[in-house]
Amino acid sequence: MDLQQIEKLVQIIENSSMLEFSIQEGDTKIKMSRRGTAGVPGEAAITIAQTAPAAQAEEEAEDETYITSPIVGTFYSAPSPEAKAFVKVGDRVKAGQTVCILEAMKLMNEIESDFDCEIEAVLVSNEQKIEYGQPLFKVKKLDD
Repeated sequence: MDLQQIEKLVQIIENSSMLEFSIQEGDTKIKMSRRGTAGVPGEAAITIAQTAPAAQAEEEAEDETYITSPIVGTFYSAPSPEAKAFVKVGDRVKAGQTVCILEAMKLMNEIESDFDCEIEAVLVSNEQKIEYGQPLFKVKKLDD
């Protein structure tokens, strides 16, 4: 993808009501976001990343484990705005333990871990819109 194509994409995003956009062409992935620091539309931000070669990416993916979203909804890290998060990086989680809440159609769905693990990364932010199958947490399975 050349610079002119990227500039056209930026123009399209700036003139639309879209808050986020991503595209992948070959081994180049472009992600654009107009979200400000508090989730309010702001200046367009662009991330361009070169992906790893397919064999290397597959090898890395085999070593990584994620807790993914079983539904489309809104992510909540805690049971209420005043409460502390269900989990944070470094926490050890038991199978069946609640890791977050996903709101879908005004219903609050507690998402539980399917296995014992340690949270390595929280991949989404509070009140972020989530898609089906989207990784929420990067975890390391425990063999206890």
